[in-house]
Amino acid sequence: MTADIILALLIFTAIAWAAYLYSKKRKRQTLLASQLSPQHIAILRNHVPLYNRLPQQLQKKLQGLILCFLDEKAFVGCDGFVISDEVRLIIAANACVLILNREKNYFPGFQTILVYPDTYMAADIHYDGLVETHHQSARAGESWHRGPVVLSWADIMRGASGEEDGHNVVLHEFAHKLDEENADMDGLPVLRNRDSYPQWAEVLSKEYAAFKKRVEQGENQVIDEYGADSAAEFFAVCTESFFEKPKQMKEKLPQLYRQFQTFYDLDPAAW
Repeated sequence: MTADIILALLIFTAIAWAAYLYSKKRKRQTLLASQLSPQHIAILRNHVPLYNRLPQQLQKKLQGLILCFLDEKAFVGCDGFVISDEVRLIIAANACVLILNREKNYFPGFQTILVYPDTYMAADIHYDGLVETHHQSARAGESWHRGPVVLSWADIMRGASGEEDGHNVVLHEFAHKLDEENADMDGLPVLRNRDSYPQWAEVLSKEYAAFKKRVEQGENQVIDEYGADSAAEFFAVCTESFFEKPKQMKEKLPQLYRQFQTFYDLDPAAW
């Protein structure tokens, strides 16, 4: 193959890629400006408590984000579960609340969402030196690094029935997806600007240590104690509380609340 042919192929590839990106951007702009049907809005009002709490302007914004999300993500039913419009809408609505006022990357790096009818069993592998131990554990959801999100439909609906219980498996698992945008799932997501990192690290480290102490002493209230498992889980459960128990979090953990308010550029306690 001559140098001229190689150069021509590279130019063609670059033009084709640029055209694809332009088309994708235009399609997103069209979807963002669109609204859901009255029937679909009724599903959100009946099954997504967060939607009802949003100011009207953010409700309209969320509808456009949902349409983009549904256009770009694939849903797969597991163990015989059937994916319906209701399933897709409820999952998309909860997930997209997290990016209402963030840069619109639409959770990059993965495409597929696996949905089980109920809590499912998954393999756990633990290492102790050279010893490898395998066992099964029941799960409501999980986020595979650079892979799919897995969710239990029954747990999604249980979370929706308790509007302020601090449990929302969709928020939890998609918070992990935001967390992994900086390459690692470590409780340190990509922040808006470089100057925010020192304060984030200071506040989150201090609050995480205090949280684990409260859990050990049986005095924890606002944040699910599962967050004591790791910094990544702490970020995810804090996200759940930020959206589902915002007033309690703002009152009892004001510094932590302010960090999440800045990160998501939202103030749920005021809704």
